[in-house]
Amino acid sequence: MSTLRDYLVQKKSALLARRSAAAAAGHPTQEISAHVTAEGRSGVRRIRIRDHQIISDSPADFAGYDLGPSSPEIQLGVLGSCLTHIYLIKAAELDVPLDSLDIDLRAQLDPRGGLPEFPEVPVELQGISYEVQIGSPADDSRLDLLRAEVERVCPVLNLLTKPQTITGSVVRVGAGRVPAHA
Repeated sequence: MSTLRDYLVQKKSALLARRSAAAAAGHPTQEISAHVTAEGRSGVRRIRIRDHQIISDSPADFAGYDLGPSSPEIQLGVLGSCLTHIYLIKAAELDVPLDSLDIDLRAQLDPRGGLPEFPEVPVELQGISYEVQIGSPADDSRLDLLRAEVERVCPVLNLLTKPQTITGSVVRVGAGRVPAHA
């Protein structure tokens, strides 16, 4: 039976090979993308990333069918997934043995956010927190180092904790187009 410790050996080998390839390529950047479509019959959002699909929906009390998690719930899941992955990478890199790894995340979302009569209520998730549960024979100083390294390099954690510049645009397409002179 394969264990998390066995996986960390594979992870370290892949990590070293990937770093070597990246170093040989100079300063490569990797563009990642996602495409999201709202279905007309249900409002369900289909998130397509590479060959994968995630369904996002609202609960019934918000005109949804509850076919998938909401966007804020997915955001927490994305943060948890990234933290977990970086814990695995850094544990492999630092030779910190892991027997188990689980992360619980929590946040608050006020449904009044964005309503004109409540301008002071934030629209974004608030009070995001996570708890990492690690089974490991490593001592506290090794686990503290592991945590510090994860928090230093986790891309999604850093996206959420550091100021970002995000640009957006709207492009009119297809039916419903109104001529400029109308």
